[in-house]
Amino acid sequence: MKLYPICINTFRETVRDRILYSLLAFALLMIGSTVYLATLTIAEHVKLVTDFGLAAISLFGVIVAIFVGIGLVFKELDKRTIYTVLSKPIPRYEFVLGKYLGLLLTLLVNLTIMATGFILVLKLFGDVLTPSLFWAIYFIYLELMVITALTIFFSSFTTPTLSAMFTLGLFVIGHLSLDLKLLGAKSESLMVRYLSKLIYYSLPNLENFNLKGVVVYQMSVSPEKILLVTGYGLLYVMVLLVLAMVIFQKRDFK
Repeated sequence: MKLYPICINTFRETVRDRILYSLLAFALLMIGSTVYLATLTIAEHVKLVTDFGLAAISLFGVIVAIFVGIGLVFKELDKRTIYTVLSKPIPRYEFVLGKYLGLLLTLLVNLTIMATGFILVLKLFGDVLTPSLFWAIYFIYLELMVITALTIFFSSFTTPTLSAMFTLGLFVIGHLSLDLKLLGAKSESLMVRYLSKLIYYSLPNLENFNLKGVVVYQMSVSPEKILLVTGYGLLYVMVLLVLAMVIFQKRDFK
């Protein structure tokens, strides 16, 4: 099984990308800037730091997942190394899965670095670290798993530019799907109501992974929510990866 070498090679390839370090440095700078922003408020500065820090981690994680992920397959095609790889006894599904796992490993390292910097900023303000904070970071990683799967799915059949546009579009819609459903339910048009429901139930509801409000107000996260959201995220990842593997298997690279 060649899954492990593909995964490690993908990880090494992505960590050598200069864009990755630029994004990571900028993310840490944004998280650190919350120290200055908090001085602009009279009270509840910890809430501001928490909300802004988690939003920065999520945003830059998504940017890395998209703009690094879309190049994984395209670089292989551009350099024509994919012909060498696929000429070996490597199933195409292992190639896709290995690329996905390698990018997840890269995101895990980046998320760990950003989360460590964020926690240090919170400790600077004397904030008490609650379990919900760590669950929020875990949920962010689940969301990144879904975003990465979307990126791999679109990269399996279209260009990097379109892959980025489609994934960014679904990221925005995924955080607004509930609002679109509620807005559509108030419409007098039957088509609009059905369309809003279709969008809500067919596209990933990424707002499920958002725990910023829970952390800010120091609320607890129930075990049921953790299990449901984890299952929800893994199900979407599985479906997207299977579709990507099927498309990639039938794709003609000649």
